[in-house]
Amino acid sequence: MARIPYARLDAAAVVPLAQRIAAERGSVLHLYQMLLHSPPVAQGWLGYLTAIRQQASLPGALRELVIMRVALVNGAPYEAEQHAPIARTEGVSQAKLDALERWDGCGLFDATERAVLAYTDAMTRHVHVDDAVFAEVARHFAPPLLVELTATIAAYNMVSRFLEALQIHSDDPRD
Repeated sequence: MARIPYARLDAAAVVPLAQRIAAERGSVLHLYQMLLHSPPVAQGWLGYLTAIRQQASLPGALRELVIMRVALVNGAPYEAEQHAPIARTEGVSQAKLDALERWDGCGLFDATERAVLAYTDAMTRHVHVDDAVFAEVARHFAPPLLVELTATIAAYNMVSRFLEALQIHSDDPRD
Protein backbone atom coordinates (compact mmCIF):
# COMPACT_ATOMS: atom_id res chain seq x y z
CA MET A 1 0.00 0.00 0.00
CA ALA A 2 1.37 3.40 -0.95
CA ARG A 3 2.56 5.59 1.88
CA ILE A 4 0.42 8.52 0.76
CA PRO A 5 -2.89 8.55 -1.12
CA TYR A 6 -2.83 8.76 -4.88
CA ALA A 7 -3.63 12.14 -6.43
CA ARG A 8 -7.19 12.79 -7.47
CA LEU A 9 -7.46 12.64 -11.25
CA ASP A 10 -10.47 14.96 -11.28
CA ALA A 11 -8.66 17.92 -9.64
CA ALA A 12 -8.70 20.94 -11.97
CA ALA A 13 -4.91 21.35 -11.90
CA VAL A 14 -4.44 17.67 -12.78
CA VAL A 15 -7.08 16.96 -15.44
CA PRO A 16 -5.21 18.21 -18.56
CA LEU A 17 -2.01 16.37 -17.71
CA ALA A 18 -3.89 13.23 -16.63
CA GLN A 19 -5.67 13.26 -20.00
CA ARG A 20 -2.32 13.66 -21.81
CA ILE A 21 -0.79 10.78 -19.83
CA ALA A 22 -3.78 8.55 -20.60
CA ALA A 23 -3.57 9.45 -24.29
CA GLU A 24 0.19 8.77 -24.47
CA ARG A 25 0.40 5.75 -22.16
CA GLY A 26 -3.04 4.19 -22.53
CA SER A 27 -3.97 4.88 -18.91
CA VAL A 28 -2.79 6.72 -15.83
CA LEU A 29 -0.64 4.12 -14.09
CA HIS A 30 -0.14 4.16 -10.33
CA LEU A 31 3.26 5.81 -10.79
CA TYR A 32 1.80 8.73 -12.70
CA GLN A 33 -1.17 9.09 -10.40
CA MET A 34 1.28 9.54 -7.53
CA LEU A 35 3.41 11.98 -9.54
CA LEU A 36 0.30 14.04 -10.27
CA HIS A 37 0.44 15.39 -6.71
CA SER A 38 2.91 17.78 -8.37
CA PRO A 39 1.86 18.50 -11.96
CA PRO A 40 5.18 20.21 -12.81
CA VAL A 41 7.14 17.17 -11.61
CA ALA A 42 4.76 14.80 -13.42
CA GLN A 43 5.09 16.81 -16.63
CA GLY A 44 8.89 16.84 -16.48
CA TRP A 45 8.98 13.13 -15.63
CA LEU A 46 6.67 12.32 -18.53
CA GLY A 47 8.84 14.31 -20.93
CA TYR A 48 12.07 12.69 -19.78
CA LEU A 49 10.76 9.12 -19.74
CA THR A 50 9.01 9.61 -23.09
CA ALA A 51 12.33 10.73 -24.58
CA ILE A 52 14.08 7.69 -23.11
CA ARG A 53 11.46 5.14 -24.14
CA GLN A 54 10.06 6.50 -27.39
CA GLN A 55 12.47 8.99 -28.93
CA ALA A 56 15.96 7.66 -28.21
CA SER A 57 17.86 5.39 -30.61
CA LEU A 58 19.00 2.79 -28.09
CA PRO A 59 17.60 -0.57 -29.25
CA GLY A 60 14.43 -1.44 -27.36
CA ALA A 61 15.67 -4.86 -26.24
CA LEU A 62 18.76 -3.32 -24.62
CA ARG A 63 16.66 -0.57 -23.03
CA GLU A 64 14.31 -3.12 -21.51
CA LEU A 65 17.15 -5.35 -20.30
CA VAL A 66 18.52 -2.30 -18.50
CA ILE A 67 15.14 -1.45 -16.98
CA MET A 68 14.54 -5.02 -15.84
CA ARG A 69 18.02 -5.30 -14.33
CA VAL A 70 17.64 -1.98 -12.48
CA ALA A 71 14.28 -3.16 -11.13
CA LEU A 72 15.81 -6.43 -9.98
CA VAL A 73 18.88 -4.87 -8.33
CA ASN A 74 16.79 -2.20 -6.60
CA GLY A 75 14.02 -4.57 -5.52
CA ALA A 76 11.35 -2.65 -7.42
CA PRO A 77 8.64 -5.16 -8.39
CA TYR A 78 6.24 -2.56 -9.82
CA GLU A 79 8.89 -1.50 -12.33
CA ALA A 80 9.52 -5.12 -13.32
CA GLU A 81 5.80 -5.91 -13.60
CA GLN A 82 5.25 -2.95 -15.91
CA HIS A 83 8.27 -3.65 -18.12
CA ALA A 84 8.36 -7.45 -18.46
CA PRO A 85 5.65 -7.44 -21.16
CA ILE A 86 7.38 -4.55 -22.93
CA ALA A 87 10.70 -6.41 -22.80
CA ARG A 88 9.11 -9.47 -24.39
CA THR A 89 7.51 -7.27 -27.07
CA GLU A 90 10.95 -5.77 -27.77
CA GLY A 91 12.36 -9.25 -28.34
CA VAL A 92 13.86 -10.13 -24.97
CA SER A 93 13.26 -13.83 -24.39
CA GLN A 94 11.67 -15.11 -21.23
CA ALA A 95 14.83 -17.16 -20.70
CA LYS A 96 16.90 -13.96 -20.59
CA LEU A 97 14.45 -12.30 -18.22
CA ASP A 98 14.63 -15.34 -15.97
CA ALA A 99 18.44 -15.30 -16.10
CA LEU A 100 18.87 -11.61 -15.25
CA GLU A 101 19.50 -12.30 -11.59
CA ARG A 102 22.68 -14.19 -12.47
CA TRP A 103 23.36 -12.75 -15.93
CA ASP A 104 27.13 -12.87 -15.52
CA GLY A 105 27.17 -16.58 -14.86
CA CYS A 106 25.21 -17.81 -17.85
CA GLY A 107 25.81 -17.99 -21.57
CA LEU A 108 22.55 -16.43 -22.73
CA PHE A 109 23.81 -12.88 -23.17
CA ASP A 110 26.04 -11.69 -26.01
CA ALA A 111 29.08 -9.44 -25.52
CA THR A 112 27.12 -6.21 -25.98
CA GLU A 113 24.42 -7.30 -23.53
CA ARG A 114 27.06 -8.34 -20.98
CA ALA A 115 28.80 -4.97 -21.30
CA VAL A 116 25.47 -3.17 -20.89
CA LEU A 117 24.50 -5.25 -17.86
CA ALA A 118 27.90 -4.74 -16.21
CA TYR A 119 27.55 -0.98 -16.78
CA THR A 120 23.99 -1.09 -15.40
CA ASP A 121 25.17 -2.93 -12.30
CA ALA A 122 28.04 -0.50 -11.73
CA MET A 123 25.83 2.57 -12.05
CA THR A 124 23.04 1.06 -9.95
CA ARG A 125 25.07 -0.55 -7.19
CA HIS A 126 28.06 1.78 -6.90
CA VAL A 127 27.24 5.00 -8.80
CA HIS A 128 30.93 5.28 -9.73
CA VAL A 129 31.83 3.19 -12.77
CA ASP A 130 35.17 1.41 -12.93
CA ASP A 131 37.31 2.43 -15.93
CA ALA A 132 37.41 -1.16 -17.24
CA VAL A 133 33.61 -1.47 -17.15
CA PHE A 134 33.24 1.85 -18.96
CA ALA A 135 35.89 0.97 -21.55
CA GLU A 136 34.09 -2.29 -22.34
CA VAL A 137 30.69 -0.68 -22.82
CA ALA A 138 32.24 2.18 -24.81
CA ARG A 139 33.65 -0.41 -27.27
CA HIS A 140 30.07 -1.22 -28.26
CA PHE A 141 28.53 2.25 -28.58
CA ALA A 142 29.24 5.59 -30.20
CA PRO A 143 28.87 8.61 -27.89
CA PRO A 144 25.20 9.35 -28.71
CA LEU A 145 24.10 5.81 -27.80
CA LEU A 146 26.41 5.78 -24.79
CA VAL A 147 24.67 8.94 -23.54
CA GLU A 148 21.26 7.36 -24.14
CA LEU A 149 22.30 4.17 -22.35
CA THR A 150 23.65 6.13 -19.39
CA ALA A 151 20.52 8.28 -19.24
CA THR A 152 18.31 5.18 -19.38
CA ILE A 153 20.12 3.54 -16.48
CA ALA A 154 19.98 6.78 -14.48
CA ALA A 155 16.31 7.37 -15.30
CA TYR A 156 15.14 3.95 -14.23
CA ASN A 157 17.16 4.14 -11.04
CA MET A 158 15.19 7.33 -10.39
CA VAL A 159 11.95 5.48 -11.14
CA SER A 160 12.68 2.56 -8.82
CA ARG A 161 13.79 4.83 -6.00
CA PHE A 162 10.59 6.87 -6.28
CA LEU A 163 8.42 3.75 -6.41
CA GLU A 164 10.06 2.11 -3.43
CA ALA A 165 10.31 5.22 -1.24
CA LEU A 166 6.55 5.76 -1.59
CA GLN A 167 5.78 2.02 -1.71
CA ILE A 168 3.81 2.21 -4.94
CA HIS A 169 2.44 -1.16 -6.05
CA SER A 170 0.32 -2.13 -9.04
CA ASP A 171 -2.38 -3.69 -6.87
CA ASP A 172 -2.89 -0.60 -4.67
CA PRO A 173 -6.48 0.63 -4.54
CA ARG A 174 -6.99 4.08 -6.01
CA ASP A 175 -9.81 6.61 -6.01
